[in-house]
Amino acid sequence: MTDELKRTYFAFLLPAILGFTLAAGAKVYGFIEIGSANFSQIAGPSIFILCIALTIAFPIFYRALFAHNNRDHISVSDKKLLKFERTLINVVMMTPYLALVAYFFELPRFYTAAAILLGLYAVYYFYPSKVRIAFERRIFRVK
Repeated sequence: MTDELKRTYFAFLLPAILGFTLAAGAKVYGFIEIGSANFSQIAGPSIFILCIALTIAFPIFYRALFAHNNRDHISVSDKKLLKFERTLINVVMMTPYLALVAYFFELPRFYTAAAILLGLYAVYYFYPSKVRIAFERRIFRVK
């Protein structure tokens, strides 16, 4: 299960890392020049709120919903936990892409820094390590 979740995790992470590398290189060498005040005023707060919703709010609500739906069961199947973890990774790993958009379009520094920090939090906290998966299995009493 851990290997399958790691494949999903890295399938989302590697393109984001490549995107950051290409965007940084393009900015350093002056290949792109982007900046619109109207776009920044709307996109900055929108991306910031969306990053918070995807990285912090969604996992809390989704975990609570999963626990609520399985509250009457003695144990949860391995398949259900895998689906839960995969959905969690799929949604949370959108945050690095939002951080890439904020960086690429040179949004105000606060929103860009917040999006990048939330992206780093998502990458760090939701890494499917064996310890974390074992903890999840113990919490939800997986067969």
